[in-house]
Amino acid sequence: MDTPPTADGRLDAGLGEEYEHEPVPASARRSLFSVCAVWVGFPMIMTSAVFSGIVVYHLGFTVGMLAVLVGDLTLMAYVGTLSYLSGGSGKNFALTAVDTFGSKGFRIVSAFLSALVIGWFAFQTGMVGATLNVSMGWSAPWLTLLAGVLFVALTFVGIRAISWIGVVASALFIPLGVVAVVIAGSDAGFSSAFDYRGGAGAAAFSFGVAVTMTIACFADSGTMTADFTRWARNGTQGALSAFAAFPVAYLIAQLVGAFVVALGASADPAATGGDFLHVLVGGGGILVPLGIVFVFVNLGSVCAHCLYNGAVGFGHITGKTMRQLTIVLGTVGIVAAVAGIWSYFATWLNILGVLVPPIGVIIILDQLVFAARRGAAGAGLYWKPFAAWAIGATAALAAHYFAAQLSDAVVAMVAGGLAFTALVYLPVGSSAPAPTPAAEPA
Repeated sequence: MDTPPTADGRLDAGLGEEYEHEPVPASARRSLFSVCAVWVGFPMIMTSAVFSGIVVYHLGFTVGMLAVLVGDLTLMAYVGTLSYLSGGSGKNFALTAVDTFGSKGFRIVSAFLSALVIGWFAFQTGMVGATLNVSMGWSAPWLTLLAGVLFVALTFVGIRAISWIGVVASALFIPLGVVAVVIAGSDAGFSSAFDYRGGAGAAAFSFGVAVTMTIACFADSGTMTADFTRWARNGTQGALSAFAAFPVAYLIAQLVGAFVVALGASADPAATGGDFLHVLVGGGGILVPLGIVFVFVNLGSVCAHCLYNGAVGFGHITGKTMRQLTIVLGTVGIVAAVAGIWSYFATWLNILGVLVPPIGVIIILDQLVFAARRGAAGAGLYWKPFAAWAIGATAALAAHYFAAQLSDAVVAMVAGGLAFTALVYLPVGSSAPAPTPAAEPA
């Protein structure tokens, strides 16, 4: 991996600068491989296999994977465009949000997303203890505490460590995922997976819900992609690094989970979907210790990414450093995970997740499509983006409760984007009030 130089151009053998409050300078940008490594290790995780397995259990292999692919391609366009913007500007998500929502308004957006990703940090950290408790019978609270401390320490090092954990996580996932699928298909044969029509007695589960599940899993961190892709050398490399994640890395993990369920190897396809750790442990031998290491590294990758997002976001809001917030927020997340309340997070995190996509669409439209029509820079709060976000979020919630056949996330994107477009063309003032002129010196 690249070792970023410090502000004065010297290579830093220590932790290095994280640029919480300013764009990453050209001298500190990283290689395409390094930025790809950051994103690749994020979606190629057990959680992705779990959710794709649940989708396939309800819809069957062919229809389920079609829904997954639609969600993946939507994320590719969404995250890729946001990454193009951040790769060009070098700005993290909070700084990017300032340009669209205002110097005060960005705090609402950034705090909302940062709180969501810390919730996911607690959820995934708790999953380490729960997963190994089920597979190995070990103490869930102590394993969760150990995992949380390790993940906080990893995040504290910064973007360099997240690059490394991404490489290691993906290097472990691919061979172990293939082994799990081979073991799963050893009896019935792999071709039987393509004939899988879903589990008997599976509850009603629409195509739209499956697409939403695929998008919502990474809607929050995908919207905050600038925290990672601001390190790219230009917008094109930023977009390419996002493409390495969506659909490439994400789809690899999803295929493993889908095959595990379709081949009948899932322990509980309705609840744990394509979780294949028990398949590896059941294989015995070297697969047992490899499986244990895999859980820590794999979930450690997603936890470090989520904590980094939250720490950079709250760091800019509070004026503190990423590392200071890593300790504070990591401690909060560990306490929630060890206490077991992480298990209650999944439902509300997913519901709140459908409220996120309008934010990214509004940023894309504001900074890429309607850049020439933007209001005067420097305002405290831009009302039109917030109004469009509220419209998109309301439409998503309405779809969630009254039109289950639709994808909440897609509805949120379309409604929010159309609302913002209409507001931009409204002949009523500008997108934001003009900045207050500075007082003349005495």
